[in-house]
Amino acid sequence: MTSIPSNLGRVPDLLRSQLSLTNLTRTNLEMFRLSNQLATGRTINKPSDDAVKAVAIAAVQGRMERTQQLSRNLEVAGSSLATLDQAFAEASDLLLQAQSIASEQLNFGSSSEERKSQGVIIESIIQGLYQIANRESRVGHIFGGSTPKDQPLEAFRGGYRYTGRGPGLTTDLDFGGAIPVTLGGGTLLGSTSARVRGTADLDPALTADTRLADLNGARGIGVETGVLSFAFDGDDPVEFDLTGAETVEDVIARMTAAIRAYEAENEVTVLGDEGISFTGESLTIDIDDNDGANPSLVFADMGSGTTAYDLGLADDEGLSFDATSGTGLALSPGLTWTTPVAAMDGLEGVTLGKIKLTGLGQTRIVDLAGAESLQDIRNRIEASGLGVRVEINRDGDGINVYSEVATGGAGSLAIEEIEGNNGTASALGIRSLDAATRLSDFNDGRGVRIVSGAVNPDTGDPDPTLDIDMTIRLGNGVSLDINFAPGDAVTVGTVIEAINSQADAQLTALGLPTTLFSASLGDGDNGIVLSQDNDAAGMTDPLTVESRNNSQAASDLGLKSGSLSTDGSTILGEDRARVRPANVFSWLIDLRTALEGDDTTGIALAGESLGEAVDSLAETRALVGGYANRVNKETSTLEDRDVLDQILLSDLQDTDFAQAATRLALLQTQLQAGMQTTGMLTSLSLMNFLRL
Repeated sequence: MTSIPSNLGRVPDLLRSQLSLTNLTRTNLEMFRLSNQLATGRTINKPSDDAVKAVAIAAVQGRMERTQQLSRNLEVAGSSLATLDQAFAEASDLLLQAQSIASEQLNFGSSSEERKSQGVIIESIIQGLYQIANRESRVGHIFGGSTPKDQPLEAFRGGYRYTGRGPGLTTDLDFGGAIPVTLGGGTLLGSTSARVRGTADLDPALTADTRLADLNGARGIGVETGVLSFAFDGDDPVEFDLTGAETVEDVIARMTAAIRAYEAENEVTVLGDEGISFTGESLTIDIDDNDGANPSLVFADMGSGTTAYDLGLADDEGLSFDATSGTGLALSPGLTWTTPVAAMDGLEGVTLGKIKLTGLGQTRIVDLAGAESLQDIRNRIEASGLGVRVEINRDGDGINVYSEVATGGAGSLAIEEIEGNNGTASALGIRSLDAATRLSDFNDGRGVRIVSGAVNPDTGDPDPTLDIDMTIRLGNGVSLDINFAPGDAVTVGTVIEAINSQADAQLTALGLPTTLFSASLGDGDNGIVLSQDNDAAGMTDPLTVESRNNSQAASDLGLKSGSLSTDGSTILGEDRARVRPANVFSWLIDLRTALEGDDTTGIALAGESLGEAVDSLAETRALVGGYANRVNKETSTLEDRDVLDQILLSDLQDTDFAQAATRLALLQTQLQAGMQTTGMLTSLSLMNFLRL
């Protein structure tokens, strides 16, 4: 209401008008606010309305926006997981059908024609699985790994090549972890590549361009650049900074500049004619002997730095450099694609030549002569067109070759020597059947089966004659019994050593020269080579190999199915170390080939592998189901949280219409009364005062 204070008996008209106008304006403003609240449905329309509530509203709205985004993420995840689950279900059905066919066709009543007809069904299963592997969801190809945009599986020279990369994409669930929306091909197919594990340490040496980031350092934990110091001949230490140095050349340049500056300032000679350089894996410093005084140069780290230790310039034993000792500690550089071939000490004395790659029914001759860097070697091998990939191994000291094409056993990859090319494949460590090749990698990972620990059925005592795995019969009628102990069946090298040592012992016991027979690994096609001396007396028959005591060693080593030379003097064992991805396409192709070729053993092996694949798929599908269940729970939790946030937000900002309407009516009455009072007061004059 408009009023004049009671203590004022008489006031100026101006004061009276201002007071009245202020009160009317205040009422109008409050009515305006209430009208806005009724029109918008909100009590807080701008931060100045209520700063505390405005902050709380912003926090709740931010949480609700995040919840909405998480809900969208979960929707995408749920859709992708549903697609994945359906794909796994269909793939499992196809593999179960293939496994059932394999089991049925192992019956002796199955004819070759019936098996051929079943091979057609297996081909349709392969095509169905191919479509599943390339299936798409909202985010792209579900088995495309971390590159879902591109088709992950392609038909390649009669096989199937997986080209996806990475484990897969995941969707953000805030603090709840991540849910995969795509998976790598290995979850459906099995192994997507097979590795020819490099066996050679290429032992790269330092070069001027070697990056410090590629050094393991003298302590084996890399190189950390920073400030260090040097002291010459017991003089005060001089600091210099290697921070930001990127290559060995940078380090040498900065060290040389610091030492030359010290020489000029102190008029002394520190470095000899060779200066600072490198040899092998170490930095070298040529110290001038100063006319026989032979002063020393000592490096040290500053504070908590480790640069001198990392660069092999200092150690806990008081390492120093002088005219007679100028080599630092080894820095163990790792291989990179730019590593020059000339800097690989592991290839010292080897002139790279040609190697042979065989696979997918084709043969490629790869000429590595003239390769200048590891990248050149990689490019030439990968350009063979056989679906291979070259990678530096985890230790950074060698290379591995991966076959990415799932194919039948006959199309597996083999990397072989070409005679007269300096053992190039072995020198690089990538010959697929070499002395260091493990027998556990033979026969698609089934290894080599030997007989060991047999006992005499009559006496119950160990009987060494029952442990004989094979007999090698020479052309003169001499039989050489070979018994592989578990320690012999480790690598190709240990097998060859066991054969030669046992053969030599038996030939010596018979009074025959040990030159009559030898086992080796040839400089050419892969396979263990058994040779006899046909020029020796009595060598009239060809060399033969027989299995003993039901041992599978001779067969698993490829000696039973090896090729005999025309003069009967040499058996070249079949290459059983060929590699291919161990996945469902390989096994389905094996099954199809075995059915078409009426191969009972092949059918059994393929069926066994498919059974393992079915079990693996079931486990992966269960994992996908677990993720889907988690998505459902998270979705329900987010919905509940969103409802609570909406309630809280309503309490903070929504208008109470009944309360606002009542107050608006009161303000209207107050405004009307105020205007009437103001009107009355403005009509008063001096005469009204005098009448009082």
